[in-house]
Amino acid sequence: MEKLRRVVKEIAYVQDYTKLSTLHQSLIPILSLASSLYRVVLSIRHYLYHFGFFSKHRLPVPVISVGNLTWGGNGKTPMVEFISSWLADSGISPLILTRGYAGGDEARMLTRHLRGRAVKIGVGANRAATAACFFKRHGYVDPRDYLVEGKWHEQKEGSRINSRKVGVVVLDDGMQHWSLQRDIEIVMVNGLTPWGNHQILPLGPLREPLKALGRADVAVIHHANLVSEHNLRDIKLMMQEVKKSLPICFTRMSPTHFFEVGNINTRTPLDILCNGVVLCVSAIGSANAFVQGIKKMGTLYVDRLDFSDHHSLQDTDIEIIRMKLKELEDKFGSMPVVVITEKDYDRDPEILRHLSPYKVMALCSELQIIPCRGNGDDDFKKLLKELVEVKFLGANQN
Repeated sequence: MEKLRRVVKEIAYVQDYTKLSTLHQSLIPILSLASSLYRVVLSIRHYLYHFGFFSKHRLPVPVISVGNLTWGGNGKTPMVEFISSWLADSGISPLILTRGYAGGDEARMLTRHLRGRAVKIGVGANRAATAACFFKRHGYVDPRDYLVEGKWHEQKEGSRINSRKVGVVVLDDGMQHWSLQRDIEIVMVNGLTPWGNHQILPLGPLREPLKALGRADVAVIHHANLVSEHNLRDIKLMMQEVKKSLPICFTRMSPTHFFEVGNINTRTPLDILCNGVVLCVSAIGSANAFVQGIKKMGTLYVDRLDFSDHHSLQDTDIEIIRMKLKELEDKFGSMPVVVITEKDYDRDPEILRHLSPYKVMALCSELQIIPCRGNGDDDFKKLLKELVEVKFLGANQN
């Protein structure tokens, strides 16, 4: 199954099918048929929601959705964390709703990062039902308490808004979750591989056609620091062809430190890899960005083993990793270090301990808004506040 996933991903991101192997090309008609069927299902589903055959559930608090149009590596979870931290620091307790896909590695990472903040995390495929359970248990804040006269007024720490009650819902991976009404639709785009071959799943990486960008209120180009100005401009132009007025922001992942697998409380500086040999092991949506970041840390040599997004490592995978480490050790005469992402650690904290005597380090990073034309963190937050003011209040006044 892992090999098949790799083959499908290679097809999805190639621009010229003639460069593919015979095996890859033989799968294209099958994937194309499946893609056509998926497109029909999407159209029917959209029709049923548009004409009210399927209802959309309205929550009593503003809903900020963070989603994407392609599979993995778009920075959804870091953006959810960024927004939730800001809300909590503003005195408004957010509830994160996540489906807990593939064992809930993202939910575990969010829980660890947001520990100590007034943030709640609900895991479940039925987001409306999960939200209802949290509202029943903790209550919710009347948005008029912070949307005073139509304006968002941030609260100070210790205010009555900063309580156990839910003030805002942040919907993780919510763009295709149409059964829940949202007030802000944020679309995350991987700047390194924005649209692949422009085809719908499974022939390509698109969950929906690009015209779905018309539903977005904000677009965010992630990993923008690793993308050329020319490519950034092309991505922006393509999105603005769909929706000319779409605000577009830029983000990056900024490495902060490492911790050693087996001792999560360690905080090791980034320069530990300086002049070292590194093997990057990951099962994430955008391994290229991860590997590029490690290469910039002054390493002597970086090798990589990539698995499909959310893949859980098996004993056979550990043996492959060991073989690669032994090759590197023989080649360079020193013990290489294995580096993984936090997401990989949270998927299975135990299995990578089996690589002793090799050291395994997890890279910790945080999302940063890249200032563009003077716009930075504050401007992004201001944009979100203005959208909540207009869309939530407008929806509840109609």
